[in-house]
Amino acid sequence: MGEAFVVQEQSIGAMLAAARQAAGLTVEQVSAATRIREAIIHGLEQDDGSQCGGDFYTRGHVKAVAKAVGLDPEATVHLYDQQHGGAPRPVAASAVFQADRKINVPERRGPNWTMALGVALAIVVVFGMMRVLGGASDQVRTADVQVASARPKVPPNMPVEQPKPAAGKAAKRTVTVEIKAKRSSYVQAHDAMGRKLFSGTLKAGKSDTWSAEDKVSVLLADASAVTLQVNGKKVQLDAGRGEMLRRSFGPPKTTSR
Repeated sequence: MGEAFVVQEQSIGAMLAAARQAAGLTVEQVSAATRIREAIIHGLEQDDGSQCGGDFYTRGHVKAVAKAVGLDPEATVHLYDQQHGGAPRPVAASAVFQADRKINVPERRGPNWTMALGVALAIVVVFGMMRVLGGASDQVRTADVQVASARPKVPPNMPVEQPKPAAGKAAKRTVTVEIKAKRSSYVQAHDAMGRKLFSGTLKAGKSDTWSAEDKVSVLLADASAVTLQVNGKKVQLDAGRGEMLRRSFGPPKTTSR
């Protein structure tokens, strides 16, 4: 199975405190790891963010402490937003930065068309004189010029090489996970290299499918809100309402003949 934390009836502060105690860490150790003052960590565990300096900084401290105690930082901040009325609105850059003085940009001057016209006229005169003096020997021969075709010539009936199919061994290592949401729930999925396949809230009634080689790891904020099929077989999650689960799945096992 995977590690599971009950989040339906717990506040963010209780989750952080329980995870810290389960990891065998003291507040002093978490403070040293995150460089957050012990008083602020004590406050967060009591759901008191008054010493953080605002909701923006509170979310940052929650994320840092969650990572230090072994919780998924993104999922924990997502649950924090749900418990506190959603993510804060972005602050407009114009409200933060104000120009102290005007910047004078030098005006660009247009080109000197009189001089350019004079140079062009001189070139035309010189070119005309060279044509007259050179005679027929300087005429441009166009008959010997061959225009290169933009497309290479291909002999008729030439077979076109088709892309080679994927190797059989790679196909056998492929893991396919199909998820369907009975209720809206936050979900994350990564492949064996840690690359993100999905991250966000899967709406009720929606489904998604991910495929990767060797392994697919999923994090479910509410495992009872979704159903999973791995390599075409339904997976029994055995999770209560509101339980957070982290699971990893490998390729299907091949049976020897």
